Amino acid sequence: MTKKMAGLAGLLAIAGLAIAMTAEAQQRIPKTDLNAIGNISITTQFRFLEKPFWAEKLPQLTGGQVTANFKGWNEMGLKGPEVFRLVQQGVAHFGTSQLGFVSGDAAINDAPDLAGLSTNIDDFRANYRAFKPILEEYYAKNFGLKILTIQSFQSQILYCRDKIDGLKDLKGRKVRVSGAALSDFIDHFGGSGVNLAFTEVQQALEKGVIDCSITGTLGGYSAKWYEAAKYLYTLPFNFAAGMTVVNVREWEKLHPELRQIIETNIKTMEDAMWALNKQEDEVGINCNTGGQCPEGPPAKMVRVNPSAEDLELRRKAMLETVLPRWSKRCGAGCAEQFNSTIGKITGLTAPSS
Repeated sequence: MTKKMAGLAGLLAIAGLAIAMTAEAQQRIPKTDLNAIGNISITTQFRFLEKPFWAEKLPQLTGGQVTANFKGWNEMGLKGPEVFRLVQQGVAHFGTSQLGFVSGDAAINDAPDLAGLSTNIDDFRANYRAFKPILEEYYAKNFGLKILTIQSFQSQILYCRDKIDGLKDLKGRKVRVSGAALSDFIDHFGGSGVNLAFTEVQQALEKGVIDCSITGTLGGYSAKWYEAAKYLYTLPFNFAAGMTVVNVREWEKLHPELRQIIETNIKTMEDAMWALNKQEDEVGINCNTGGQCPEGPPAKMVRVNPSAEDLELRRKAMLETVLPRWSKRCGAGCAEQFNSTIGKITGLTAPSS
């Protein structure tokens, strides 16, 4: 048996165990209706993983005892930053969103996904795992939220209306960003970071309100940014760190066996999210630039790959601007938490004074 087949067999065994456990639990779990807010609904992560989990798998695993009212935040007329607050208030039991959306409120949210920190998705996951206990404590203490999953999207890259050859061409350009650290990165090169909801980007690009925008390799294709943006600069800035959280008060009201079913199976979904986003990195680039595209007709953007100089400039921007500014916003205690977790993996030190 190959390693890949052995791994698959192991996952199937775990899934079988979960179903076996719920067969008896179905007799004890009461009828339960849950409210869950998912990520933006145009993404494959939503369509292939999140929606099937809440709409199909959870009812199946509980013999129909549990149902979920599940929608993507954009389907609810939201912009993304409201999701965690709505879960905190008990309007929804569960919610999934990006940490960059709330990094302006609390800089700690940017820590594992600082622009230029991780050069690939595997490094990002290692950094995120290291910092997860800090985030768990922070969200439990300050918001009464329990973290159930952590995840990424594809590499966050640059979609531009006009020709771009590298990072130095950011000077003077207005770039839509999804967090404070990304704004610092753009500022390092003389550009201006613009906070704009994902759903507003396409129109802003068309009208020239912004010159460029950063999002995932496949997310921009799904949103048809290629209709206004003609150049795709493929240097990863970061990876759109995200979380699924649950209101602790509501969580503790659920039947213990239902909580076990959710935790066991949502962890499987979390692993699938990482695998999907890693696989879709190059798929998204191909879809935007005339290659093979399983999502629809390929677009005809011009692919611009980063030079060796740009790889060095990315690291320099992170060290000279992104990390120091983030540390100042977050405070000495926050910087020390970074240094004791992510710093040990990366060899970086955030200034704590």
